[in-house]
Formats: sequence, C-alpha cells, structure tokens
Amino acid sequence: MPLSEQEQRLLDEMERHLMRNDADVVSAPRDGRSLSYRNIVYGTILVLLGLGALIVGVSIPLVVVGVIGFVVMLGGVILAVTPSKGLGHVRTEPDRPAAPQKSASFMDRMNDRWDRRQEER
Repeated sequence: MPLSEQEQRLLDEMERHLMRNDADVVSAPRDGRSLSYRNIVYGTILVLLGLGALIVGVSIPLVVVGVIGFVVMLGGVILAVTPSKGLGHVRTEPDRPAAPQKSASFMDRMNDRWDRRQEER
C-alpha cells in the first residue's frame, strides 16, 4: 500500500531533519574502531571450516569433531564482527569539559552529551 502525499511529505521532512541534525552520528567513527575486511575474510573462512567439521562430525559418529567444528564456527563469527583498532589514528578532543560524575543519572549524561553536541555546531 503506497503512502499518501501527506505521509510521503512528512517522511521526506523527517529524513531531511535527521540528515541535517544527526548526520554526524551516522558518519562518525566510533572510537577509531571499524570492521576490518581482513577479520571478516578470516572469520568467514573459519566459519566455513567449522561448518565442514560439524558436518563431518555429524556424518560419522564422532561427537568431538562436531563440537570442535562448532567452536571453530563460533570463533570465526566472533573474529568477523570484532572491530579493529585504528593504530595510526589517535583522536584528541581539546577543550572538552570534564566527564559527568558517575553518580549522574543516565538521562543527565545524555542531556550533557546533547548540549555538548549542540555547542560544537
């Protein structure tokens, strides 16, 4: 069922507002960490090897081979989704106010972060 004109206009307006105000959230790197293609490839290879071992362990009555295959698959998935640390890039943030106290509530910390983001603009 297609959207009405008013709904489409509202959706377009919301998208523009999101891209204008929160584009830095979507595009900002998180702590200098990102997924590594090398980790994804090695993880995928481990998953496939583990799957093969699991199939062999099920087809012949060797439970140990199946368990080892499952553990290898799990390790491959963990390796594939683990972000790599940016080694050459160190982010420094000058003139940052002190971090909020640990006793501050979650909403207080979120409000402080929002205020800092608005001041940077």
